[in-house]
Amino acid sequence: MSNLTVGLIGLGAMGAGIARTLRSRGYHVHVCDVRPEAAQAFAAEGGTAWATPAEVAQAAPVVVSVVVNAQQTEAVLFGEHGAAAGMTAGSTFIMCSTVDPNWSIALEAKLNAQGVHYIDAPISGGAAKAANGQMTVMSSATPAAYAAAGAVLDAMAGKVYRLGDKAGAGSKVKIINQLLAGVHIAVAAEAMALGLREGVDADALYEVITHSAGNSWMFENRMAHVLAADYTPLSAVDIFVKDLGLVLDTARATKFPLPLAATAHQMFMQASTAGHGREDDSAVIKIFPGITLPQPKA
Repeated sequence: MSNLTVGLIGLGAMGAGIARTLRSRGYHVHVCDVRPEAAQAFAAEGGTAWATPAEVAQAAPVVVSVVVNAQQTEAVLFGEHGAAAGMTAGSTFIMCSTVDPNWSIALEAKLNAQGVHYIDAPISGGAAKAANGQMTVMSSATPAAYAAAGAVLDAMAGKVYRLGDKAGAGSKVKIINQLLAGVHIAVAAEAMALGLREGVDADALYEVITHSAGNSWMFENRMAHVLAADYTPLSAVDIFVKDLGLVLDTARATKFPLPLAATAHQMFMQASTAGHGREDDSAVIKIFPGITLPQPKA
């Protein structure tokens, strides 16, 4: 079997971009998705579609999983026709979701017991960077797992960080990144909401802040969505309900206080409860009372 053969499960915004990047870098990519039409569309562009994760695992020595959370990863591996059934000794499973680090550590042990290598490899950067091969991978794995599939990681991304010789460190760094991302989005929304409440022109405020010391990548990126009144979910409110929940669960285990993360989590929870859970995460601004949000420009 060619060492340029790879499997990928999950063709959402990030997974589809990764699959295209791998194909552009010389890999033959075998895919499947819960939406068969997504896999068939990728196959029509060049690649191979399969109906189940088990078939992908039988076709490729390295399987990349790009699904939302630990529950979906469990289903990919151990559900009906799961990938674990198709993996043989020496295969490698690359897990790209944001998960509880302790869950990732346990998954490594479970797969290693079957002779399967495991790479804890959460990703960051968004759909655009996934599509152009510039995303970041925060990985940790045994030297044997890196030897088996490190080249796939390097082909997927612009930056691959190798953070430890066993699972867990990658997921810990990812949830710390998510702490910052969630807090930055929440405070960006708070700042824009205050400006709107005080009658400041929203476009002018955006222009000034993005050229001043108070700017952040998240303010610049997400408040542009608010100005455009476009809440199409590139990353949804409910993603941060989940991810900040993981942050707080991790800290709670050692009684470590995270007051800003806790407040941001409550803001995303409030937005979700108000019906905005599947909107873009910038929709957290909708929790603020007494403001008139920008409307779509004609």
